[in-house]
Amino acid sequence: MKSLTLALLAASHAFAADLFDETKATTIFAFDSVSIPHSQNLRLEMRQPQRHPANPVVRRGAPGTPDALGVQFYGSVIREGGKFRMWYVAFDDDTANKVASARWRAAYAESADGVTWTKPNLGLVEHRGNKDNNLILTDPTLGFVNLKVLADPDDPDPQRRYKISTHVYFRGQRRLGSLAPFASADGLRWKMLTPAATKKAELTKNNLVLPAVHFEPCGGLYKWDGQYFICGQNAMNAPRPYQGRVVRIYRSADFVHWSATSSIGFVREPQHIPLGAGRSLEGEQCHEGVSVWNRRNVLLGLVGRWHGAAEWKDIRIDLGFVVSNDGLSFREPAHEWAFLALGEDGAWDEGGLLQGQGFENVGEQTYIYYGAWDPRDRTPDSPRGGVGIAVLPRDRFGDLVVEEAGQGPGDYQLPEIASEFVTTSIPVKPGQRFFLNADGLGPDAALRIELLDHLERPLPGYSAILRESGFQTPIVWSGKDDLPERIRIHVVFEGAKRTGIRFSAIYLQPQ
Repeated sequence: MKSLTLALLAASHAFAADLFDETKATTIFAFDSVSIPHSQNLRLEMRQPQRHPANPVVRRGAPGTPDALGVQFYGSVIREGGKFRMWYVAFDDDTANKVASARWRAAYAESADGVTWTKPNLGLVEHRGNKDNNLILTDPTLGFVNLKVLADPDDPDPQRRYKISTHVYFRGQRRLGSLAPFASADGLRWKMLTPAATKKAELTKNNLVLPAVHFEPCGGLYKWDGQYFICGQNAMNAPRPYQGRVVRIYRSADFVHWSATSSIGFVREPQHIPLGAGRSLEGEQCHEGVSVWNRRNVLLGLVGRWHGAAEWKDIRIDLGFVVSNDGLSFREPAHEWAFLALGEDGAWDEGGLLQGQGFENVGEQTYIYYGAWDPRDRTPDSPRGGVGIAVLPRDRFGDLVVEEAGQGPGDYQLPEIASEFVTTSIPVKPGQRFFLNADGLGPDAALRIELLDHLERPLPGYSAILRESGFQTPIVWSGKDDLPERIRIHVVFEGAKRTGIRFSAIYLQPQ
């Protein structure tokens, strides 16, 4: 197992220096039907990741530590300056502490490679008589059930370069969840951005930034078109009736003042048929919103797929894959498809999975960080959680491949029809470079790529034939004329072995 882990790391890092950061490019993914609305004789095949052999890469701590009972990855991973930084929820084993919320705190870990993690002694928060722990400092002290962290280097205030959205509790007639927004200069020392009165590590009803309804707000935190968005789980009434938990989204222009109105971001198809009152655990539902990978022109996300039942002991949760082109409405590229299945009984991730917000391209691989929570175990002080990595080939979430079924069988076979697609109209800037992520190319399997204007007229000199597989294969044009402000991309699968081609993405990288 250890040798396999080392081999994966070596292969991954060997190519890291040659690959650019795709999050700074415009990406046309194979599974994005908004970016690729026109096609013929092609089929989408989504990929399921493999579990990393080192899982869980972050484990619960020793007795007496802040995370002795729980490493709950309702959290985030951000890669900065060659370091991976992780924020997660820690649950301690201090059963003598009768303030339940106070046992749930935000903790921090870091890594040089994304696989081997340390929990540094930050010296910021006292826990059981000393500060030798990895707890981050929050003012005020609140019990965090769920959190997401956003690096925001464009904020002109250096004290707000990091944002954290947290799921905390408040007391109305009963205990309900809500949002508490914090900001930080370094990601370790945090200040709540709104005045807050607290009691037993929870907010009072008078200090809420969202309407006083139960909302679990930290499935995802992202910035889109100048606004901040949080998405989470909610089951209250909506303009159209749904069964159980759906993804609800609130927004803010400054991270301080939040909208009273919200939008429904994602509803699974079975939820459109309500089961009736008193059956909130049952049926197919969404769990804890969408965790988001912001890819500039498109959002990729994971959502919990709640497989309900009349009793908790029969509920399971795995992870689905969704995408959004407008920051508000998410959809499934593959209908009711499990991106990552829950672990087998007895495994660390049995029963249920959590979608942390951690996506990183590392060498020739994509790391997707996730957590575990078994909904069948309702014992308050049961050990729970850990952090795992699901691994894909770099940026290959799904592929377009040749579909031969449309040609017809036997005597009914039709003349050969091209396998091709045309993208939507894409804004371009002077000097942008184009790269291809595809596999299966060779002497008898090629992709012919040409640029068109907005009205789909070919642009002279902007056509190329690629026969080399790779994650970022340059597309070289002979054309010297400036491109128009908007273009389309036309891609044709060619050659005797074209059925082996797997197209994953095209990147438009700023010069």
